[in-house]
Amino acid sequence: MDYGKFKYEADQRAKESRKKASNLTVKEMKYRPKIGIGDFDTKTRKVESFLGEGHKVKVTIMFRGREMQHPELGRKILDKVAVAISHVGKVEFHPRQDGRNMVMVLAPDKQAQARHQKEQKKAAAEAAENEATALNSAEEAEKNSSEEEE
Repeated sequence: MDYGKFKYEADQRAKESRKKASNLTVKEMKYRPKIGIGDFDTKTRKVESFLGEGHKVKVTIMFRGREMQHPELGRKILDKVAVAISHVGKVEFHPRQDGRNMVMVLAPDKQAQARHQKEQKKAAAEAAENEATALNSAEEAEKNSSEEEE
C-alpha cells in the first residue's frame, strides 16, 4: 500500500468523524430583576427555541446598584424560567451568585421533549374528537328543528 493511498484514507476517516461530532454551543440570555411580563415571555420563548435546537443556554440575571441587596428577586426569575422551559430542558447548574450576576445553565432534555410532543398530539386528537362530536350534535339539532317546522 502506498503512502498516498494511506494518507487519503486517513483523511476520509477524519472527515467522517468530524461529520458525526456534534458542535454544542452555549447560548446566553440576559434578564434583569425588574423585567416586564412581555419581555420575560419573549426571552423565555427564545430560550425554549435554543433548547429545542439542542443548544445549552446560560441564563444570566444582571444586578445593578441597590438590586444587589435583593438576590431573591433574581432567583425568583430564574425559577420561573426553569418552570417555563421544563418541557424542553432541565437545569444543569442551579442558580449561583457570581459577582454582580446570578447564573444558571440549562440543557436540552430529549425525554421531556418527547413527553411534551406526545401530550400535544393527545390533546390535539381529543380536540378534534370534541369538535367532530359538536358538529354532529349541531347537525342533528338543525335536522330536528327543520322536521318540527314541517
